Amino acid sequence: MKKQLLETRREVMKAVTSEFAGGQACAAAHLGIKPKRLQNQVYETAGCMPLSDTEIHALEAVTGTTHLPDYICAMYGGVFVPMPQSDLDNVDLYSRAIKTQTARGRVDQLIQQALADGEIDAAEAAEILAVHAKHMSARHSEVKAVLALYGKR
Repeated sequence: MKKQLLETRREVMKAVTSEFAGGQACAAAHLGIKPKRLQNQVYETAGCMPLSDTEIHALEAVTGTTHLPDYICAMYGGVFVPMPQSDLDNVDLYSRAIKTQTARGRVDQLIQQALADGEIDAAEAAEILAVHAKHMSARHSEVKAVLALYGKR
């Protein structure tokens, strides 16, 4: 559960296009543009504007990532919480609970590792907070799913 610390929009675009199955060439094909143009947009070279939010969203819908909303929410000190789907069941709730527990364990593990030398430096703190945000997001999503499944209609 290693979380990338994406601090710029360019890093978001690079992460999304590199995680696309087949890499940037397939990502470009999915958007209906040439690979060189996509590369220029990602790196904002040759006078090209960066990818739009809609284009990044289209790629993330395929990759199943949430780099853009995570990045935007982090700018405001918040966390992105995807809303539960309508096809929930107890297996999905169990899966969400395991994801939440794993995220909490990773936060605790990072804190323990950071304290090995007696202090937490800025890089360690940033990583802990990024993983903690994922834990809070997972927990909130888990609670919303329980309410969606068992809430009185």
